[in-house]
Amino acid sequence: MVVKVYGTVNAACPQRVMVCLIEKEVDFEVIHVDLETGQQKQPQFLLRQPFGQVPAIEDGDFKLFESRAIARYYATKYADQGTNLLGTTLEERALVDQWLEVEGHNFNNLKRLCESKYLAGDAFSLADLSHLPSMRFLMNEGGLEHLVKDRKNVHSWWIDISNRPTWKKVMDMMMKNKQA
Repeated sequence: MVVKVYGTVNAACPQRVMVCLIEKEVDFEVIHVDLETGQQKQPQFLLRQPFGQVPAIEDGDFKLFESRAIARYYATKYADQGTNLLGTTLEERALVDQWLEVEGHNFNNLKRLCESKYLAGDAFSLADLSHLPSMRFLMNEGGLEHLVKDRKNVHSWWIDISNRPTWKKVMDMMMKNKQA
């Protein structure tokens, strides 16, 4: 069964879900929600996502919204498939959760990268994945690339995570959508 991701490939939160699904080798289709016309605020969509935001998913009869909850769900559901995004020990999982919460609530400097290659340790995880859309915005549309480039460890981390084939696939989807 193919997961349905309701949103747009150009928006940060759906990108977080899409890159997670690609990392976990889960087939999905994007059901375009036109944010410019306010489709996400229409009664039919509000049944799927009561706050009128994207993304939302359908996985068979199961429905879920909020990008970090969706990413955690698939990282757990497909723990033995694709990239391990959660860590293997209780301590590694706790660090992933900690840095995922930091990203969600306090997007600020990433001093942690002075101590480890990735936010939750030595392996790419959901904590790193979750930063991809926001960092892309800072580096591109936001015009704040100096905030990354001026910090050696943050810049090295960004180069590493943004060059993952899964993220490049999401970026290709975004470019194709812009051209359409």
